[in-house]
Amino acid sequence: MEHAARGSLNRLAFTATAHCLAGCSIGEVLGAVIGTAAALPVGTTIVLATALAFLFGYLLTMLPLLRSGVALGTALRLAFASDTISILIMEIVDNTLMVLIPGAMNAGLSEFLFWASLLGSLLIAGVVAFPVVRWLISRGRGHAVVHQYHAGSSHSDHAQ
Repeated sequence: MEHAARGSLNRLAFTATAHCLAGCSIGEVLGAVIGTAAALPVGTTIVLATALAFLFGYLLTMLPLLRSGVALGTALRLAFASDTISILIMEIVDNTLMVLIPGAMNAGLSEFLFWASLLGSLLIAGVVAFPVVRWLISRGRGHAVVHQYHAGSSHSDHAQ
């Protein structure tokens, strides 16, 4: 692969990973804060945070598509196709690390351990997801599918 193309692929993969991580992080942080504030059991907090991570991850992908005229059903299918694997990887890594860091899941919202563990685990999750996102894009899958819509390609299913 040519150096410029590899650089372009890396930039696209980084942007896609960061975008996915943003949505995942919004949901993960919100779920962790709600679970911690409500003193929910660890398992319940993880399920809540994971569900919200998927929700916000998909929403961040769908909103620009919907604004550009893509039909809701198409936007939903594109979000599932482009984000599911990367969000799944990030959630597995993030939640595994949060459970493995001693005291992280029981730390209070005002404790440094809570926020440092959450931030660190999310950043590591993004690093772990990056090569998978890059590999998928290089094969025309994952975020490459959504990128085609952002790149201004004409699609007949915008009005479905």
